[in-house]
Amino acid sequence: MKLIQLDIKGISYSETQSGTYALILSETKGDRKLPIVIGGFEAQAIAIALDKDIKPARPLTHDLFKAFAQRFEIIVKQVIIHKLVDGVFYSSLICEQNKIEEIIDARTSDAIAMALRFNAPIYTYDSILTHAGFTSTVPPDNPKEEDQAWTKEWTEAAAKKTELPNSLKHISISKLKTLLKKFVAAEDYEKAAIIRDELGRRKTD
Repeated sequence: MKLIQLDIKGISYSETQSGTYALILSETKGDRKLPIVIGGFEAQAIAIALDKDIKPARPLTHDLFKAFAQRFEIIVKQVIIHKLVDGVFYSSLICEQNKIEEIIDARTSDAIAMALRFNAPIYTYDSILTHAGFTSTVPPDNPKEEDQAWTKEWTEAAAKKTELPNSLKHISISKLKTLLKKFVAAEDYEKAAIIRDELGRRKTD
């Protein structure tokens, strides 16, 4: 399958879902873009790596991982976003130590944060970009405003898909279990914990 190299185009805050950001990747040689919903901590880790002028007083988690890897002569060669299931992207870190290559599963946001710290390229398959990517119709005079408007619209739509119902009391146990799996898969552990607690209350009633 054909791999497409991606660059980081920007990060946009979601005004509809607190703590949620849209990370926009764009193909290096093309017009398609790939939006990925990430959390606040991951957005901060990526933003700090992008801004070379920001140096945290103490190492962040991803900086610590880089220092640990370098101490044992492990390098991250590349990141591949290799799968998309129910709106959740799956990625791998392609690492090397003593000329031996290893593949490590990682959340896409963490993988990208590490790729930035190792100056490693980011790739995805053409099939994923075709399925989940978009090409904006950008007027030549204001491309930045057009991209920002699309990003906001897309982030709001993505947030609605992961909204938690206002009340869980009248939702069946089977439906709650389905929602629990959905939020765990999306790595939205805060909402998953709320549903878990509701299932726990049902067992004790």
